[in-house]
Amino acid sequence: MQNDSFTNQEFMLDVGDGHQLHVVDWGNKDASVPYIHLHGGPGSQAKDKHKAPFDPAAQRVIFFDQRGCGLSTPYGLIENNTTQDLVADISKIADKLQIEKFSLHGTSWGSALALAYAIAHPERIAALVIGGVFTGSKFENDWIDRGHFKIFYPDVWQAYLDRTPEQYRDDPSAYHFDKVINGTPEEQKRSGYAYDCLESGIIRLDDRFQSEDFAEYDPASIRIEMHYLGKGCFMPDRYIFDNLAKLTMSIHVVQGRYDMVCPPATAYELHKKLPNSHLYWTLSGHAVEHEGENIFRAIIASL
Repeated sequence: MQNDSFTNQEFMLDVGDGHQLHVVDWGNKDASVPYIHLHGGPGSQAKDKHKAPFDPAAQRVIFFDQRGCGLSTPYGLIENNTTQDLVADISKIADKLQIEKFSLHGTSWGSALALAYAIAHPERIAALVIGGVFTGSKFENDWIDRGHFKIFYPDVWQAYLDRTPEQYRDDPSAYHFDKVINGTPEEQKRSGYAYDCLESGIIRLDDRFQSEDFAEYDPASIRIEMHYLGKGCFMPDRYIFDNLAKLTMSIHVVQGRYDMVCPPATAYELHKKLPNSHLYWTLSGHAVEHEGENIFRAIIASL
């Protein structure tokens, strides 16, 4: 993420356990209720495109790279890197900046982390603005890992099987998850690449997707993601749904009708069980921010 004229400060925050987070405070520092943006993955990072829904003259936004991600250090570290650690980190960032109450914005994994934080600390949250909804449930993980999407993308699933030794093709994800976490550096790269191609292949809604060159591929990001997914995102199955009673704040959900990574049924169930929520459908896939950018901007401007 590049600094610009709206950057108030940029710093590294020691959150313990050997981790330091890269944090950017951006926008109108006098805004009454700041936003904390939560990037996806797990394992991605804050990017300039994440500024798009915000008006820096009106909103103050805190961006940070989660543990092991982006400019946070040590890069790629999965030790002491759990959902509970990230929830604690959000509070540490807010406390460092003397922010008592704030809103959370995030899509995909960012939505899951936003929901988990709001359940843990509802008193600190003014609103949630989330999209491409993910909650870490077994149903959602199996949708990708067991190829339940393959009626729509049979070619992507076959390519995944082709990258899996024949004797493990009954449960290819078990093989690749083990190699990414416990394998040699070469095995981590090959299995990480296989899973990354699987996931990236179903993000697209057409055939313009091109896999990253394997020779240049860095598996650190997908290794963090698979570390989380392999542990059910460190939450019991349907933990978020079992704790929805704690979410009484305003919640705005933007969901792509054709999201093949995070099935739209999850967003719909979440909305139906949260009386103070609003659901906005877009004719998009998982990259909901592309079509949903104007919707996000309008929601944020209205709060």
